Amino acid sequence: MNPALREALAAAAPDLERHCRDPWTVIGSAAAALAGAEVSVADLDVLTSVRDAEVLIALWHDRRYAAYLPVTGAGRFRSRFARFRFPGLPLELMGGLELHGPQGWQPVRVRATVRADCGGIAVPIPAPAEQVRLLQDFARPKDLQRAALLAAVHSPDR
Repeated sequence: MNPALREALAAAAPDLERHCRDPWTVIGSAAAALAGAEVSVADLDVLTSVRDAEVLIALWHDRRYAAYLPVTGAGRFRSRFARFRFPGLPLELMGGLELHGPQGWQPVRVRATVRADCGGIAVPIPAPAEQVRLLQDFARPKDLQRAALLAAVHSPDR
């Protein structure tokens, strides 16, 4: 287990559990790593509702990178976004994440989750097949690479 990821989750998960009224989910490289894929994890991506994002942004205001704007995927993604300083890894919060595709803006919906153990913390992540679907929908080169790694790890042939 990635020690930096474990440290960030240990710091963030109690607030997420305590203050989120709606389901929250770890996505991106952190979720792929928690599902067993050999990926590098540069930050902790957390998907929440817009309402919960507003609560967390207020709660974590002193940790926020005030001027940070995501570069990759600009124009393809929108959300109530904020990036925060946490021990181990930065945390990127995406409230009400939407993806722009052929049908215009569509909400990103996680249809199936599982709990992954991270140093004794039960972390909600998309089920592996669901992660593959989401990453393929995101369609950036790094997402497609993660999708392939996850599919290989969770192949029925293994």
